[in-house]
Amino acid sequence: MLLSKANWKFIGKEKVNFKWDDSSQVSPIIEELLLQRGITTKQAVSKFLKPDLNDLHSPDNLLSIDKAVKRVQKAIQQGEKALVFGDYDADGVTATTVMIKALQELGAQCDYYIPNRFTEGYGPNEAAFRQAHREGYTLIITVDTGIAAVEEAKVAKELDIDLIITDHHEVQKELPDCYAIIHPKCSPDYLFQELAGVGVAFKFAQALLGYVPKHLLSFVAIGTVADLVPLLDENRILVYYGLKELANTTHHGLKALKQTANIDGIVTEEDIGFVIGPRLNAVGRLQSADMAVELMLTEDPEEAKTIAEEMEVLNRERQQLVQQIVEEAEQMLANEAEQGVIVVAKEGWNEGVLGIVASKLVRKWDKPAIVLSIKADQGIAKGSARSIPAFDLFQNCMKVSHLFQQFGGHSQAAGMTLEIAQVKPLYQALNEQIMQQLSEEDYKQELSVNSTLPVSQVTLSLIEAIQQLAPFGMHNPKPLFHIKAVPEQPRQIGSMKNHLKLQFKADDKQLDAIGFGIGELYHYLTPRTPINIVGELTINEWNGNRKPQFMIQDMSIDEWQLFDHRGKRQTNLELFVHASPLIYSVGDEQRAQSLGVPHQTYEDDWSSIGELDTLFIFTMPSCLNDLEEVLKQTKPKNIHVCYYVEDSTYLRAFPTRDDFKWMYGFLQQQKVVSLDKELPAFSHTKGWSKEKLLFIIHVFYELRFIHIEGRKIQLVNNPLKRDLQDSKTYQKRMQQAEIERKLYYSNYEQLKNYFTNCMEHLGRPKEELSYGL
Repeated sequence: MLLSKANWKFIGKEKVNFKWDDSSQVSPIIEELLLQRGITTKQAVSKFLKPDLNDLHSPDNLLSIDKAVKRVQKAIQQGEKALVFGDYDADGVTATTVMIKALQELGAQCDYYIPNRFTEGYGPNEAAFRQAHREGYTLIITVDTGIAAVEEAKVAKELDIDLIITDHHEVQKELPDCYAIIHPKCSPDYLFQELAGVGVAFKFAQALLGYVPKHLLSFVAIGTVADLVPLLDENRILVYYGLKELANTTHHGLKALKQTANIDGIVTEEDIGFVIGPRLNAVGRLQSADMAVELMLTEDPEEAKTIAEEMEVLNRERQQLVQQIVEEAEQMLANEAEQGVIVVAKEGWNEGVLGIVASKLVRKWDKPAIVLSIKADQGIAKGSARSIPAFDLFQNCMKVSHLFQQFGGHSQAAGMTLEIAQVKPLYQALNEQIMQQLSEEDYKQELSVNSTLPVSQVTLSLIEAIQQLAPFGMHNPKPLFHIKAVPEQPRQIGSMKNHLKLQFKADDKQLDAIGFGIGELYHYLTPRTPINIVGELTINEWNGNRKPQFMIQDMSIDEWQLFDHRGKRQTNLELFVHASPLIYSVGDEQRAQSLGVPHQTYEDDWSSIGELDTLFIFTMPSCLNDLEEVLKQTKPKNIHVCYYVEDSTYLRAFPTRDDFKWMYGFLQQQKVVSLDKELPAFSHTKGWSKEKLLFIIHVFYELRFIHIEGRKIQLVNNPLKRDLQDSKTYQKRMQQAEIERKLYYSNYEQLKNYFTNCMEHLGRPKEELSYGL
């Protein structure tokens, strides 16, 4: 039995209280997926499967946008200088690009400013505004930032700079006093409030230009996907068409970026999320994000190529930094006691990548993680945090807000600055809170599973139909499916053997399944055992061939398992020891001690042990009843048979009834037989081994058919009639042979059936022995 790493939440139709009004044009599985998304009418289906730019909301419904448009038009007419103030992440970079390109198209005198993450931090700042004033800017337009810039807005007024804020972040208690605020959540008449920063910039650009600027949609798609906003409603439309624009772009910067990232042909939301977005973010994480904006704005293909290559180097540097810090953090965690919240801090860590590090620690340990860079010269620790769904990081940190110099974020992510001396109190406080709030089960991740599929239903046409639901993202996740089947040809793949490949067959269908980073689960598979896998359906294309493929995210086995190590003198069992909380062994105390596993003998009382996760059987019992009693008492979910036989009783020829008759007849003829003379000759004539001869004599002696004096054997006159099995020697050999037959020489299926019967059918009848004279 193997537990899943995450909690699987099966959505199912039963939780959707709607009736489908027209299901004739979609398959049952697609119908189910649409119902789970609350799409219940023919019109809603059409809008979802076929996004239309005409369904974009009018920018006129954004509060203050008319006022802002007029102010920009005035600046253009009067030759004023306008500064676009952006942010250093992918959303901020693309929002800056969209705004600059719109202003340039209108003939504005404009430039952009991206604050430095390390020297200025997030958002507008007074120094930047004063510098803009000195350089003659009379209009500042923020993109993807500014809604919390209350003090900076006062500075702008003091400098006689008109400040237009376009943002999408959470609205604070106090709004900045500025010329205009364009924000969906400040606009009661705007019907969609989940635009990314680049989405808000795009709406402002649309209002400024007087038309929908489709040529800017590729930037909108990048920023929207990278910022993890819900891909519903207007965002779905913008990304849907933005991906098409991106696939066919003639923009030099985007072409160079795609080329260095090895993206060709169709561009998906995954290309943005895992390839393009991280490269744009890498620049701002390691240095000024100006390079990313320059790439987006350049009209020179050679310059674009040069910048894209420099960004590629920075991205690789970012990856190495993250890996280095993750390894250092894991070493620190290995030396610490069990904890509910991970808090690691070290001097010299690059604060620009600590959010990524925290995310990796959360995924590995299933615990909230705070990763801090210590700045000893300033006496502070600064960094990022990520959480698990069951623990609201923002609310719990706010309970100890006095520990922070600066803090901000939401339930699952946050940034913070605190004095070095407050790091330990923060660790202690959060661990106390999480211990009070969460159970062990709460730490596990949750996977929402859309449907269970038989292998036979997984086809190219089904996967292509599912692709109609793309682009996938927040609030429109890629569907996860559950499959239960017996895998064939499981194997570890990759140079480090850290990936798992399985194959399933049903009817004439074959499905390959790949699990990246779960290669160690190969050791938990047993023959002919059904496994449960949850993951995504994809299409594997190679050399012009296309076939379905299942990308495994999690795996479980829900029936007890038999791990067959019989006959192996050396077996690596440490992996299974560390994976089982309730574990015992029987048979070889020395081997149990070497593994650090609790041990009992077959003769010990097992009734108080309870049901086990894992039982190691190191030696075979001398009586099957003893083993059966252990199994009945403990009902282990996993049994490892680890014994071997050096001198097999079962393989030695067992004397037949005729053998005993021949020996008895020989003794009748001879009356008295010498152990040293007649018996060896008789044995040689019959071709018997010495062991066989002595065994028969021993049985006869125990049954009192003979008596022995000195080196002479003499038949007892008129002995009592007795069965061979009345001899303890005969019984012991029969018993040992039977034990070996069942436990050692049986095939896998026979052995598993035997153990199953022991655990499930109490008091089953014993096999009758039919031997005797």
